[in-house]
Amino acid sequence: MLHSEPLLPLTVAVEKATGQRRSPATCHRWRLNGIGGITLETAKFGGRRLTSIAAVRRFLERTTAASDGDPSPKQRTNRQREAAILKAESTLRNAGV
Repeated sequence: MLHSEPLLPLTVAVEKATGQRRSPATCHRWRLNGIGGITLETAKFGGRRLTSIAAVRRFLERTTAASDGDPSPKQRTNRQREAAILKAESTLRNAGV
């Protein structure tokens, strides 16, 4: 989604979307670890992390929905994805496919 949105430096986009200044460490934690498995979309350009105001708003909506108990799908970690792939491959192999 970021490819069609105006990009800003990470902390600037967060401040414009929320009206509050967050530390760079918090913003980077949101992109790396996320909250409840939901991470902030970013792009890297020239050694800097960029994101859009819309991406920050999507992140806030998803994390709010997750904390409110909304059953919307969460992003999987790489480990969870790899485990699902291995399980699917095993199932197919056992079925003779």
